[in-house]
This record gives sequence, structure tokens and C-alpha cells, in this order.
Amino acid sequence: MKIKILIPVYNDWQSVSKLIEEINALSISQEFQISIIIVDDASTHDRKDENKTLENIYSIKILCMKVNQGHARCIATGLKYIYEKEKFDYVIPMDGDGEDRPQEIKEFLTQIKNSNGKSIVGERIKRSENLIFRICYQLHKLITLTFTGKFIKFGNFSCLTKNTVEKMINEKATWNSFSGSLSKIEKDLFSVPSIRGTRYFGPSKMSFFNLLKHSLSIMSVFRTSVLIRSTLFIILYILLIKSYASLITSIPLILLLFMIYSISSLALRENIDEFNNSLKNIEDIKKVK
Repeated sequence: MKIKILIPVYNDWQSVSKLIEEINALSISQEFQISIIIVDDASTHDRKDENKTLENIYSIKILCMKVNQGHARCIATGLKYIYEKEKFDYVIPMDGDGEDRPQEIKEFLTQIKNSNGKSIVGERIKRSENLIFRICYQLHKLITLTFTGKFIKFGNFSCLTKNTVEKMINEKATWNSFSGSLSKIEKDLFSVPSIRGTRYFGPSKMSFFNLLKHSLSIMSVFRTSVLIRSTLFIILYILLIKSYASLITSIPLILLLFMIYSISSLALRENIDEFNNSLKNIEDIKKVK
């Protein structure tokens, strides 16, 4: 069974190198053929040549992008490349910095036989960030549920069937939000517990700003539901505060309008023409192994 591990990277070659070593060290059944596809998002730091024995990895390719396009679009480009250019059974997108723990790949592969042909997602049960960030993350999930009706407890780390990959590359939302798009196209996903690990080197890149952008990007995929629910909230809230109208009581309305504006702006990123032409952004393909 051919498994493609898809890793986007921007400059963090040290972490990717350590991740590949740890994937190679996994005791994976011989029934699985593991290959790695790295999407280099126009890094400004060159990768150092390494002579390592990677006996448990069948092949490694690096797709070198001409123009930096961001994490989500690197994954989208990688999915499109794999679907159109590679032979595969499953694709595992994962971060290259250690926060997606390589040992959980084994659990994905173990559960393939139990998933009845469904794609598998890593459902976050524990995170490694500080308490304040974890509280904000729970608020993000609650707000997303409130305005979209979707309780999304997973990120990019997943194990996608070929059928799901086909749906993903034909869905324009994939160009903007991986988890939002996957929730949109697949109503029945098989989940396994997943613990958010710590970065191999340096601090986490998931800042409060990036968490806010991540949350709004997911909601932009379900913007029709968001607009309907927001309209109902505005009407009910105005009726509730009409006798107590003030600058203070209007703050929730201002925040909601800002949210709607941000979601509308992010929705413009869903460009199917750019997605369809994304492989033209590949400048070079390096075969490392």
C-alpha cells in the first residue's frame, strides 16, 4: 500500500531533517511503502545536503515553489501534485516542525483496516501550548461551532483516501482552508486521538494572530451559515439591548461586523483557477532519495 507523507516547509530544514529521521525509525509494517513529498514554499535558506541511510523510506521528493504561497496553499498544491503525478493509496499531510508527532503515523496506518474506507483525522485531545493559548483555542472551536454548526477538532494531520484527495482538489475551499474544506466535503470521518507535540527547534508559529486567521478561514468556508446565524444574532441582540443602547453594549455588534468583513475578505482566497494552475508554481523537483 503506497503512503505519501506531505510536508510543507519554509526555511525550517533542520526540523524537517529530524522529522524524516524519526519517520524512518518507525517500526512500520512492510505492507506499507512510505514516500515523502516536501513542498518547499520558496525558502530563503538552502537545504544542506545530507548523506543519511533511510532504509525504511522508499523515496523523497522536494517540490520547489517559485513564489511563497503560505501553508494551506502548499498543502493544496502538494495534494494536486500527488493526485496527478504519483501512484498512491493514502496521503498524510503533516507539519514538518514536530508538532504533528511522527509516532502517530503508525496509528493512522493501523486504523486504515478499521476505517471502512473513510479518511482518518487526528482529533486533538491535548495541546502543548500555555494555558491562555489553550483557552483561546477552545474559544475558537466554540465560536466556529456557534456560527457554522461544525465542531472541527482536527488540523492538517490526517490520513486521506484517494477518493477524498480527488474531492479536495476539486473543491476551491481547499485553496484557503484545509480543515474547513475537509469538513465540507466529507461528512463522515474516522478519528483517532492526537496529541499536539512541541516544536523540535524554536517557538511555535501558532500565534494568537495565526489562530484568529485560522478560525476565520474555516468560517469563511461556511460563510452562508455564518451570515444567516449572524443576522439572527444581530436581530435578537438589538431587541435585547434596545432599551440599554450604548457604546459598551454595541461592542459585540462591532466585533461581529468585523468578523463578517474578515470572513468575506478571506473567502476571496478561494480561487479555483489559481488552484487548478498551482502546479505551474513548481520551479523544480528534487529527488533526494
